[in-house]
Formats: sequence, structure tokens, C-alpha cells
Amino acid sequence: QVNGGTVAQKVDFAYKLWENPLSVDDVFSKNEMIDAIGVTKGKGFEGVTTRWGTRMLPRKTRKGLRKVACIGAWGIGRVTFAVARAGQNGFHHRTEMNKKIYRIGKSRKTEEGKFNGQTNSDRTKKDINPMGGFPHYGEVNNDFVMLKGSILGVKKRVITLRKSVFPQTSTDAREDIELKLIDTTSKFGHGRF
Repeated sequence: QVNGGTVAQKVDFAYKLWENPLSVDDVFSKNEMIDAIGVTKGKGFEGVTTRWGTRMLPRKTRKGLRKVACIGAWGIGRVTFAVARAGQNGFHHRTEMNKKIYRIGKSRKTEEGKFNGQTNSDRTKKDINPMGGFPHYGEVNNDFVMLKGSILGVKKRVITLRKSVFPQTSTDAREDIELKLIDTTSKFGHGRF
């Protein structure tokens, strides 16, 4: 999607980008707030207590206690949409807004990104990968984006990153972040490193 300008200007802009490499730092910048769009982790068919967090019924309840006691009025002849029910949990399309970019790193295959795990406070010559790689992923060899917080979905699932929809005016959005340390100890077990 190309925004702004006339149709002819949009076509010219897109034509210049056609079949040319487009890196992450051409689109996003450090300390920018962006949105992450993707599909959440699937949990399968789950009961109403897990799916909606409803209160469990007392122990001496007939036919189970992880249920909803009353699912609506007698007279209307149907269950309304707002009543919590069992069903599919997870594997939903979601948009998480306002994720701050902490770092845009270069590929470790290049001279510029050879030690992409260094910071101004920690001058150890290391790359971004922890010892043994990231669990269920492996090692990051190409350009990467480091975001604040968690990202929806399982490892290796495709995530769409887009510019923030709303203008950012909060203190968090305008703050400049300078990383002190990137932890590269092993993410498996309780080892020394």
C-alpha cells in the first residue's frame, strides 16, 4: 500500500522500488513505535473456565464445576452472543499496537554487523545470538529488529510490521532508549553461561 500523492506519483514511487533490495532500516528507525500483526498461538478447543476466566462452581455441583451456571434468560429462546461458552482458543488474527524499536541490527555476515550484540556500555565482541541459539528457532544471521515486549504467535510464524496508525505523543514513544547490555547467555536449562 502506497499512501500520499496522486496516482501517477504512487506508480512512479513503486516503480523505482521494483526488484530493488529494500532493507529494514529503509522503512523503520530506532526508537520508533510500530504495530505487529499476526496470528496468535493456537490452544485448541478449550472449556469456558480457561477460555474466558469465569468463576468455578462449588465442589458439590452436579455435572461438573468448570461451567457457566446460567447461560441466559428462559423466555428469549436463544443464548446471546455475550455469554461465555467453550470453543476455539488461540490461533486468532490480532494486531498489537505501539511496540518500540530498541535496535535495528545488521547481518552478522557483514563487516558492519559482525559484533551486532555490542552496546556502548558492554564492549564484549559478540553477536546477538545466545549460546546454543534461540530455543525453537536457531541463530539469527540476517538483519533483525529488536522490539520491546513479547510478539504474538509461535516461533518462525510470519509477522507483519507496519508504521503506527496514530501519531505518537506519549513520553514512552518520545523517549530515546540506549541499551546497556544484551544478554547472550544460554536460553536452555540453568547452565553457567
